[in-house]
Amino acid sequence: MTNLAHLKFYATHPHACSYLEDQRATTLFLDPQQPIDVETYSHLSELGFRRSGDHLYRPHCQACSACIASRVPAADFNPSRQQKRIIKRNADLQVTAQPPRVTDEIYQLYAHYIESRHADGDMCPPSREQFSSFLVRDWPFSLFYEFRLEDELVAVAVTDHMRNGLSAVYTFFHPGYPQRSLGRFAILWQIEEARGKELEAVYLGYWIKNCRKMSYKTEYRPLEMLVNQRWVRIN
Repeated sequence: MTNLAHLKFYATHPHACSYLEDQRATTLFLDPQQPIDVETYSHLSELGFRRSGDHLYRPHCQACSACIASRVPAADFNPSRQQKRIIKRNADLQVTAQPPRVTDEIYQLYAHYIESRHADGDMCPPSREQFSSFLVRDWPFSLFYEFRLEDELVAVAVTDHMRNGLSAVYTFFHPGYPQRSLGRFAILWQIEEARGKELEAVYLGYWIKNCRKMSYKTEYRPLEMLVNQRWVRIN
């Protein structure tokens, strides 16, 4: 592994936890003056770091270890019957890779998704500025995978390409197609994309046992979780 000793990190003051009520959280950030290159990003992902906008971060809470980094080993993934049905149901979608950007079409899909699915969260109400700072970066390792039903944009998977896998940064989709399970399909598609590129894993971010919105991640098996700085496989 590349020597990371030269990197600087900063911890935030305790703040309200975004996932668990009545909990205080502390976040560890890579020094924002440190350029994010693919090698640094790849190695820090092995240590449980994620990207949001310009920042690489991971939870650093003193009294809580509920946030557990998770990834799907692409070569060993075995879709369930339900997942196979989701893949078949979306076989008519066309997927293209595009550079991250803001267009009226993309932003309207994002805003509709946030207002429909996350109206109670801290990302609502959405704005173009918030969307740009969160997801739009001109980096060679970041892509928007656009999913279209004929000419209609129905989902976007924001995906980072690392040396050791794909990082599923964020997915937003049209809430008007519940039968398609577009969010789940986007993950299944990224797993297959990683397998085709012979990449090790798809990084799904943090799983939290008592957070209902995170429960979907255990549907992808086998799943690996970072426990005591070791990736442990859950079959």
